[in-house]
Amino acid sequence: MAGSDENNLGVIGPGNIQEGLRGRLGKFPVATGTNRRALSNINRNIIGGPPYPCAVNKRGLSEREAFCNKNPPIPVHRPLTRKYAAQLANKQQQQLEPEEIKKPVRPVPISSEPEDCNIIDVEDYKTSDDFSAPTFVQHTEAMLEEIDRMDEVEMEDVEEEPVLDIDGCDKRDPLAVVEYIDDLYNFYKKAERSGCVPPNYMAQQFDINDRMRGILIDWLIEVHYKFELMEETLYLTVNLIDRFLAVHPVVRKKLQLVGVTAMLLACKYEEVSVPVVEDLILISDKAYSRKEVLDMEKNMVNALQFNLSVPTPYVFMRRFLKASQCDRKLELLAFFIIELCLVEYNMLKFPPSLLAAAAIYTAQCTLSGTKQWSKINEWYTGYSEQQLTECSRLMVNFHRIAGTGKLTGVHRKYSTSKLGYAAKNEPADFLLDPPF
Repeated sequence: MAGSDENNLGVIGPGNIQEGLRGRLGKFPVATGTNRRALSNINRNIIGGPPYPCAVNKRGLSEREAFCNKNPPIPVHRPLTRKYAAQLANKQQQQLEPEEIKKPVRPVPISSEPEDCNIIDVEDYKTSDDFSAPTFVQHTEAMLEEIDRMDEVEMEDVEEEPVLDIDGCDKRDPLAVVEYIDDLYNFYKKAERSGCVPPNYMAQQFDINDRMRGILIDWLIEVHYKFELMEETLYLTVNLIDRFLAVHPVVRKKLQLVGVTAMLLACKYEEVSVPVVEDLILISDKAYSRKEVLDMEKNMVNALQFNLSVPTPYVFMRRFLKASQCDRKLELLAFFIIELCLVEYNMLKFPPSLLAAAAIYTAQCTLSGTKQWSKINEWYTGYSEQQLTECSRLMVNFHRIAGTGKLTGVHRKYSTSKLGYAAKNEPADFLLDPPF
C-alpha cells in the first residue's frame, strides 16, 4: 500500500521496538537496506486467538496503535498490511452475518490502557467505509423512524383549532388583571353555589309568597333606575333579599322594608356615592322610620353572617359578553332578558353563571333569527348549547309576556332610547318547543 508506514524503508516495526531503541544508543546498528519489516502484532480477534486490549476489529494496526501493545510480537509468514487486515476482517464479517440475529453481540473488552487505543462504538459502524451497519442496527433505526412518523401523524390529528384569546388586547391594562382572570372565574364558578338559595325556600314563609316577591323586585328595578345606580347594585340587592328570606321569616308589611334595606347594603358595597337613609324612606312613601331601617340592616347582616361578596349573574355577564364579542345592541338585549329573570321566582333553580350564559345565547338567537352558540362561547362559559336549552326557552316566554300583566317595570325600562329600545325586539319563538 502506497501510504503505509510498514512499506517504507528504515521504519522500526512494533516487534523490534527494543532493538530499534538500542540501535539509537549505539549498541546495535539500526536496520537499513532494502528488507521490509512486517507488522508483528496480528489482530488476534480476527485469527481466533485470545483478544488483546488494543485489538481492533475494523482495520489494520497503525504504527500508533502498535505502541499500545506491551506483549511480545507474534511472528507471521505473510506481511500484514492494512489492506490485508481489512480483507480478513471483511471475510470474517461475512461469515458471522447469518448468525448475528441469533447470537448476542459480544462487547469489545475495554482496556485500562491509554486512550490512544481504539474502542469500537455504534457510530463507527455508521462512519466506517470498511464495514456496513449490522442488520439489527438498520432494523432498529428503521423502526424508530417509523415511530416518529406515526407520532407526527397523531399530533396532526389531535390538534384542534386554537381558542381565541379574548384578553390579549388588555395585557397592558392593570385593571383587567389578565394574569389571573381565568383563576378568578374558576373560583367564581366554584363559589357561586354559596350565594344560591333553595328554589323552594318560599314554602318556609308563612305570610308572603312568590308573587309578593316579584312585585317587590319589579318595584326595586324602577327605584334602581331612578337613582341611576350601578348595574352591580341591582343584582346584589336581589341576592341579599332572597338569601335573607330563605333563613328568616318576614311578615307581609315588613317585606318592603327588607327590599329597601337590601338596596342600602348593596349601595354601601358597590356604589361610590351611597344614597342616604332618608332618600330610601322617602321613596317608600315614609312607610318606615330611620330606626326601623337601621335595625333591619343589623338583622340582615347578622343573618347573612356578613357575607355580602358573592358571585351574581352580573359578574358572569361581563365575562361572557366579552367572549361573545358583542356589540351594544346585543349587550342591552342580554341585560333586558336577564333582568326579566330577576323578577321570576322559578328562575332561582339556575346558578348565576348559567343564567348569564343563557341570556346571551337567547339574545344572539333573537337578533340573528337562528341558533347561535360558537365554540368560543362554549369554551369561556363552560356550557354547551344543549345545557342552555331549558333556561333559554323560559327566557323566551318571559320576553313574549314582558309588556303584559302588572309586572312591566323591566319592559318600560328597556323601552327607552337610552337603553336602545331593547324591549322592542321580537322574541325568538323558534327556540320554543313547539314554536309559536
